[in-house]
Amino acid sequence: MVYGGRAAFEALSSRSVDIDVLMVVGAALAAAIGHPEEGALLLVLFTLSGALEGLASLRTQREIRSLHKLMPRTASVKRGEAWVAQDPMELVAGDIVLIKPGDRIPADAVVTVGSTSIDQSAMTGESAPRIVAPDDLLYSGTINTDDPIEARITRPAAESSLQRVLDLVLRAGEQRAAVQRVIDRVSGPYAIGVLVASGAVLVSWWLGLGRDLKDAAYTAITFLIVCSPCALIIATPTATLAGIARAARDGVMFKGGDAIERLARIRAVCLDKTGTLTMGRPSLENVTPVASSNPDTLLAVAAGLESASTHPIASAILTAAASRSIVPASIESLNHTTSRGLSGFVSGVEVRLGSFAHIYPILSPRLHSPLQSVLEEVRARGKIAVVIARAASGNSPADTAGEAAVLVLADVVRPGARELVRRLHGLAVRPVVMLTGDNRITATSVANELGLDRFEAELLPEDKLRLVKELSNTAKGPGVALVGDGVNDAPALAAADVSLAIGSIGSDAALESADIVLMSDDLSAVPWAISLARRTITTVRINLFLALAVIALMAVLTLTMSILGKPIPMGWGVVAHEGGTLIVVAHSLLLLNMSGTKQRTKMN
Repeated sequence: MVYGGRAAFEALSSRSVDIDVLMVVGAALAAAIGHPEEGALLLVLFTLSGALEGLASLRTQREIRSLHKLMPRTASVKRGEAWVAQDPMELVAGDIVLIKPGDRIPADAVVTVGSTSIDQSAMTGESAPRIVAPDDLLYSGTINTDDPIEARITRPAAESSLQRVLDLVLRAGEQRAAVQRVIDRVSGPYAIGVLVASGAVLVSWWLGLGRDLKDAAYTAITFLIVCSPCALIIATPTATLAGIARAARDGVMFKGGDAIERLARIRAVCLDKTGTLTMGRPSLENVTPVASSNPDTLLAVAAGLESASTHPIASAILTAAASRSIVPASIESLNHTTSRGLSGFVSGVEVRLGSFAHIYPILSPRLHSPLQSVLEEVRARGKIAVVIARAASGNSPADTAGEAAVLVLADVVRPGARELVRRLHGLAVRPVVMLTGDNRITATSVANELGLDRFEAELLPEDKLRLVKELSNTAKGPGVALVGDGVNDAPALAAADVSLAIGSIGSDAALESADIVLMSDDLSAVPWAISLARRTITTVRINLFLALAVIALMAVLTLTMSILGKPIPMGWGVVAHEGGTLIVVAHSLLLLNMSGTKQRTKMN
């Protein structure tokens, strides 16, 4: 009585009538008409259900707040020539920290010395560790699994990616879904309506039906109890919080219940290409010889020419050479010609890498035509073509034309991209549209490879914004989702009906612009998030149906059986009311058990 009475008093002090007021009034009236044991049962079960609701809320909050455990308690920071243990919250940008195997990254940082594998699964849901080397980013809360490294802190722990994610999810739990906002607005008037209706039952049964005042009051109190909206009020927030917590466990951050509702309703998806559907960096697909007896030799020359460069094409060539165990050739007199390419000498023979215009002077004219044919064919497929050539050495008649090969590079499609489109179609999401600033030939190649419904190429950021708005206005169904990398897509992300930023663990723009942040670059997270959102909304609807069904059924039974002279015991009404509440809570918690890892693994 003390627990319920305090809550009821606080509600009345704020000039509102809520479920606590109804329960205390019901218990007090039950005692007043000679049924204190049933009034006590009401308060006991009401308090118990409230405690269980609290436990359910704590469980979902625990899922979310488990991110706190990712923050290490100490960091080994360099002070002079010594390594000193320090509170991570005291680190500042520029500090050098030592991260040993098994240590968590204390704050966002950049590797300065060493290389290792980083386990990001707790934040992104990715099972495979990420290999890092000097100049690579490290995110707070992730784990060093291999070798010791040194890193430079880029921002304090209080501003780290982990803290921003934690703040995001905690704020999400406080934001109301549209259905919940409606329920919040009507819950007060509904509670007052229940009091008025119960009073009307009392008067009708006493004066209208001529029942004994005590019997009429018994029926009215039972009616008040069964009509109380406890289950109705918690139907939405318990499911929404459970959905947010389940998503956070797999690295999907919803910015509140409204984002869940909008994602569940989408019927069309726009996808950025570079960095979302593709890896965002070129890789060497093959070396096509035009006049060469050994393409690997020319690849070694290309790697030698690019060995000092950090350009993405250089990285692709060097990575390909390393994967084939090819040692870069030693280059003499290396020279760079802006917008054309590189040149140098290998054992006194000139070599060049770059455009056709850059290399043709050192090749025999009879190689020009076949080389141009290969270049045209590669570019027609939307690939990047770079020519590597070696001038004639003059050592033999067969070598008077020199050697040449075309390095075929492409921004390769991300693993799981084909399956992503298939799964979206399986969820009745159409059209699936690609938006890219890349050229139309490349876009056509990617779109055909993935089986997209439509694509738009050579777009500026404002073009993406316009197309998203147009599709949103014409799409069948209530909305369009945009999936992007959260950086150059920020304007379009903000304009979409619901926006998802993928692979955005360190992107401030994504955290600000997107409604949903996917912490890893695993494309399977997109259909999984849609499935979770739809299941969450289905759970809310079932909860609301169950709550309303129990209220309606018990209200009708209470009045009907009383009229027939066989009144339902008040205890039954109490059990039905609180039982409905517990069923709603238990049903919501089932969301926490929704599978995710198996679905995501199958796509890769």
